[in-house]
Amino acid sequence: MVAMETMPRAAEQPAQDARPASKVPAAENTLRILKLLASRRGPMAASQIASSLGLPRSSVYHLLGVMEANGFVLHLHEEQRYGLGISAFELSSAYSRQEPLSRLGRPLLASLVDALGESAHLAVLHGRDVLYIVEERAKNRPSLVTDVGVRLPSHLTASGRAILAALPKSQVRALYPNAAAFTARHETESPIMKYSALSSHLDQVRQRGYATEHGEVTPGFGSIAAAVTDHLGWPTAAVAVTFLEEKVAADSWPVLAARVQKVANELSVRIHGRPAK
Repeated sequence: MVAMETMPRAAEQPAQDARPASKVPAAENTLRILKLLASRRGPMAASQIASSLGLPRSSVYHLLGVMEANGFVLHLHEEQRYGLGISAFELSSAYSRQEPLSRLGRPLLASLVDALGESAHLAVLHGRDVLYIVEERAKNRPSLVTDVGVRLPSHLTASGRAILAALPKSQVRALYPNAAAFTARHETESPIMKYSALSSHLDQVRQRGYATEHGEVTPGFGSIAAAVTDHLGWPTAAVAVTFLEEKVAADSWPVLAARVQKVANELSVRIHGRPAK
C-alpha cells in the first residue's frame, strides 16, 4: 500500500493574504490581529483569528500571549475568546487627543474653500448633536453659527443628516425615540420634526449620496454635506459647505455636492476608511 501523506494538501491550507513577505513578520501579524479584532463587534476565539488571517494557531497563541501581557488584548476565560484590551483603548484615546480628523481635514477644507469660494466645515456626531471641529471661512463671506466647538441638532443640519444617513436605521431610531427628540431653531419649524419625516429624508440622502439643508439653522443659508466613513463604512464625520441660497442657483447644487463628496472621500482615504462609491 502507498503510505498516506503526512503533509496537508495545498488546497487544505488556510487562504493567505496576497501581500509581499514582511521583513518583520511578527510585528506585522500582531498589527493584523489588532486590526481584525477592531473590525469585529465582539471577541473572537484564537482559532477564528488564525483561520481568518491564515496563520498557524501556535503563532497566534504566542502573539496573543504577548499582547495580553501588555494589555492590548483581553482573554475572556469563560468564553475562550479574545477582545481588545485597555492598552488598545488608550491608543484610541490618544488618537482622539491628537485631533487627527481636524489636522487631516483642515487642509482639504481650505482647498475646497479656495475652489468654491464658499465656507466649509467638518463636524462629528455627539449624541443627537453635531459638533463642529473645523471651520474654514471663505473670503468676504459672512460669519456662521457653525464655529469650532458649536453643537447643533443633527436632524436640522446637512452635516448631521449626512452622518445619520450612513448609520444603521436602528441606530437612528434609538437616537430619535419620540417627538421630544426633535427641536427647531426658529419660529418656522423644520420640515423634519418627527421620525417618519427624518427617515424619509435620510432615504433620499442615501440615494443621492449627499445631504442638504435649507435655512433651518440660519434663515437664508443653505448647506450641502457628505459623510466621511471609516474602514467599516461607519460615519466618522461630515464635510459641508454653507452659502447664501440666493447666490447659488438650484441647478448648481449637484455640482457643489460633487466637490463636497470628493473631499469627503479623500478624507475617508486619509483615515484608512472606505470612501463612498
